Amino acid sequence: MTFTSRDRDLRSQLETLTTEAYRPELADVDRLPTPEIARLMNAEDATVAGAVAEQVPAIAAAIDAVAERMARGGRLVYAGAGTAGRLGVLDASECPPTFNTDPARVVGLIAGGPEAMVNSVEGAEDSPEMAESDLAALGLTPDDTVVGISASGRTPYAVGAVAYARQHGALTVGLSCNRGSALAAAAEHGIEVVVGPEFLTGSTRLKAGTAQKLVLNMISTITMIRLGKTYGNLMVDVRASNEKLRARSRRIVAQVTGADDEAVERALAATDGEVKNAILVLLAGVDGPTAARLLDEADGHLRAALSRAGG
Repeated sequence: MTFTSRDRDLRSQLETLTTEAYRPELADVDRLPTPEIARLMNAEDATVAGAVAEQVPAIAAAIDAVAERMARGGRLVYAGAGTAGRLGVLDASECPPTFNTDPARVVGLIAGGPEAMVNSVEGAEDSPEMAESDLAALGLTPDDTVVGISASGRTPYAVGAVAYARQHGALTVGLSCNRGSALAAAAEHGIEVVVGPEFLTGSTRLKAGTAQKLVLNMISTITMIRLGKTYGNLMVDVRASNEKLRARSRRIVAQVTGADDEAVERALAATDGEVKNAILVLLAGVDGPTAARLLDEADGHLRAALSRAGG
């Protein structure tokens, strides 16, 4: 294998990254008993929430910008490679059952396509052109948001996605785990959660991956709260696609309204299982079509619909 000048440049880049730093105090970790290794890893993980907390102002600013655009019909698009890409796809895939969103509203792109979810696609992360192609297929608009995700903050696919999105007028967010990252610099909203060197040198599926998951949880969840997908901390837009979720739907309606089981069942039957509509039927004393109209006029916000109905 020939060692090229490009290889030397990449090595130099990696040596500057906190996420790639070596921990000499862990050099003999493989000699420790399993409980001690587990305790060490757990102690490392306990520091992640604090690193995220330092970025809450930046995260909140990004979320408000995302929610404003999604309220106008825009989409939330995650773009990343490897672990970062998989976390984006995971977060996107959980929005339809949790918040009853159209699958096209929150999209996860991973370098190398769906195959890369389970198998490494060599070279995919090094291609900004692949990111441009993936985003071009979506037909970005100024109401869309693209969140580039990269632990190092230098992954060409993620940086390329943000650069392309910004050129086409979309909102851009860069989520990384190193300070002064190219990804944060390329985006309008840079979020740099510095979790420090990994337990296993360079294994950013560990603390960096955990940090990215926490931030993505915040972005999608709080955006959906802003869009009226919850009532308090209840998931009133849950899609009842299985027995567990149907049971949760009945429980949510009962919790909000205080109605008995029979009344809850009647309300859900009258609204095709839509939780927010059923709550309106019970609290405002309206029929199913009226509940649907009130929610439509309130852009899906249950509190506003209840206010309109005098509930």
